[in-house]
Formats: sequence, structure tokens, C-alpha cells
Amino acid sequence: MRLNVPFLPRKAAHRDPLGEAQRLSLGLLESCGETQGTLTATRLAAALASLDDETAQAYDLWLVDKLGPDAAMLGASIERWLERPDAAHAAQLTRSAEPRRQELLRRVNTAPCGTRHLVDWRARLLRQLAQCPALAPLEADLRHLLASWFNRGFLTLRPITWDSPARLLERLIAHEAVHNIAGWSDLRGRLEGDRRCYGFFHPALPDTPLIFVEVALTDHVSEAIAPLLDHPSSRTAPDRPSTAIFYSISNCEPGLRGLQFGNFLIKQIVADLKAEFPTLTTFATLSPIPGLVRWLDAGGRSLSREGDDPRRLCALYLTGSAPDGTPGRPRDPVAAFHLGNGAELWRINPHADVSPKGIAQSEGMMVNYVYREQDLVANHERFAQHGHVARSREVAALIDGPAASPWRWTLPWAHAHRLSPPQEKQPCQ
Repeated sequence: MRLNVPFLPRKAAHRDPLGEAQRLSLGLLESCGETQGTLTATRLAAALASLDDETAQAYDLWLVDKLGPDAAMLGASIERWLERPDAAHAAQLTRSAEPRRQELLRRVNTAPCGTRHLVDWRARLLRQLAQCPALAPLEADLRHLLASWFNRGFLTLRPITWDSPARLLERLIAHEAVHNIAGWSDLRGRLEGDRRCYGFFHPALPDTPLIFVEVALTDHVSEAIAPLLDHPSSRTAPDRPSTAIFYSISNCEPGLRGLQFGNFLIKQIVADLKAEFPTLTTFATLSPIPGLVRWLDAGGRSLSREGDDPRRLCALYLTGSAPDGTPGRPRDPVAAFHLGNGAELWRINPHADVSPKGIAQSEGMMVNYVYREQDLVANHERFAQHGHVARSREVAALIDGPAASPWRWTLPWAHAHRLSPPQEKQPCQ
């Protein structure tokens, strides 16, 4: 179990590391004093850090099996609530239903770097769930606690610039999940001039942005990614930018996957950018379509097949519509993220990303989502309640038009052989 722990003097290695971790866990639950509890939590964190993967999984399964709710107490609470279903008995039932391991996790959080331990712990569980579904209750406990500790009220938006600490900049290079950063020079080009980068930070993890967004200031809604990634020497910055393009959103913490705070990030960045650049009137994304090729392959379709307008196929995929235009739910995680935030599906761009990764995941297609402040709430409500996808007239015409329209699809040489994407980092979902 690879968790980061502060240096602590340790006794000689225990012959039974699993038994020692279990003993410390029970001792931590029984401790009453703050000082003793913190010391025990720190020792437990150190013991867990020393476990190999097999022993760590055995410990996790022990938590699931032995530190669930007290069955007798829960049964009694259920009977009392059935006899008198009032607020007091409901509160008692809630307390009785909580697994004891949740209190253990809260107390582990009191150790130095305790929050970091728990975030890394959940990241490991998420990797193991497919092979060991029995770990699901422990993962659910961690997700429940982390969702409370990482809610919007605890997060701070900060700009990330070339003058930010080197350790922070290294994390951007390591965790950029959409468009790879090819070293320091490339990174500098994304942070200076007409480029901006913002991140959400948590006080318990001050050196790592939980999620970060890269922004380009332009005078139009971009149709392709290459000009946005060009070196500053080959691009001209607009004197009075009218458009902000969000072209990359990346999560840095796999252990926080599924916790939704990206929507707050975009809305706050819009407010900050408008204050810095009053000429900005349009806020849009240039977003990848990571699941398009898989969907096409599953249906035996291809964007290169003559007679199929690739933009229409892409629109059907992004909106979840049937081939006859019948509405459905979006299949694409990035689409669901932006549409759930109230954005409008505005334009589909062929040949927008002809990198090997872009060809492999979407045959070069990218999409613009537009954020209009006056429409965000209404769009979000219609999407959340009815699955309605806000779309431009151009996209609506693609969906409602004929299934086959005159179109000849060609791509650069890279399309001749569909390339496998590189090792994926974690994009924002």
C-alpha cells in the first residue's frame, strides 16, 4: 500500500504486519484523548504504508468484514424507529447504520498528511474494484467522506503562472490529460501571453491542484487545437480578446474521481476572466470526444464511409440520439460534463485534432461547447430532469437532417492506420 507518510522513528519491523495494522486500528477506535489518538493514527498510517499490495488488500477486506455496522445496535434502532418513526429515532437509526470503519477513517485523517493517505487509498481501491468487488463498501465509505471534505466551500481558485513553484509546474506536466505537455518550453507557452491556467486547491493538499483548466484568449471560437498549442513565437495575441477558449481540463487526483467540482471551477474562471478582460463576450471550449471511435466500432460504422456525414454521426453520439433523431442521453463523458454544467453543444469540428491520440479516439473530431451565463441554469435543469441537450441550430440541423448527406471524408495520412492512443492520464469527467 503506497501511501506518503511523514518520517517517524519505528520499532523493529513486525513479523505480522497485517496483525499490527489491525491492532492499531482497534486501538485507534478505542482511544479517547486527542494526543493519544493522533499518535495512534500516525503509527497506523506508517504501518499501512509498509504493507505490500496483497497484505493491504487483506487489511481492506478485514475492514469490510469486521468493522461494519453493529448488527445488534442497528436491529434495535430499526425496531424503535418502526415503533415510533420520529426524527429522534431516525437520527439514532442513521448513527447505528454507519460502519465503524467510517469513524476509523475519520481518525486516520487526524494524522499528519492524513488526507493525502485517504485520497491515495481510494485511488488504489478504484484500481482494484474490478478484480475484487468485495472492496466496494470501503470505497463507498471513502467516497462519502471525501465528498464532504472536498466540497466547494473548502476549495480555493488560484491562477497558475510561470512564476509558480517548480514543484507545482511539474505536476501540470505530469497530469495534463488532454494535450500532452512536451517539456518546460511547451508549458511556458501555455502560461504566458494570451494563455491562462487556473486550478482548484485544497488546504490539506496545498501543492497539488485538484483540477486545472488551460485557457486561450482569442478573437474567435477555435476550430482546431494545433493553433492553440503553437509556441508563442508563432502566434499573434489579440489586443482586445473577445473569446476565452477552455481547451484542456485535467484532474490531478485519481482518488477524487467522481467528485464533482469542475462545474464550479469553470463558472468562477469565467467571472475572474471577465474582471481582467472586460472585452470578453464569448466563453467556449474546444473539447475532445474520447469515446467516439469505440462507439463507431461497436456499431460497425466509420466516419470515412462515403455517404455518412461525419458531423451527423458525431452529433448523434454526443447527444445520445438514435439514427432517426429520437432524443436520448449523451454517451460521451466529456459531453455529459459540459452539458450538465449548462453549456450548449455549439459546433462539431472535423480534422480538429490530427495527433495520433486525436485520430485514435475520435478520428480527429473535436467539439465546441459554449457557456452563456443567461442560459446556464435553464440548460442545466432541462438536462438534469429530462436529458434535453441544448444545441445550436447547426447541430440541430445535423441531427434532424437526412441520415446520409453528400460528404466526402478525408483525413491526413495519419488516418490510413488507426493508431492506438498513448497511456491515458485522467481527463475531467
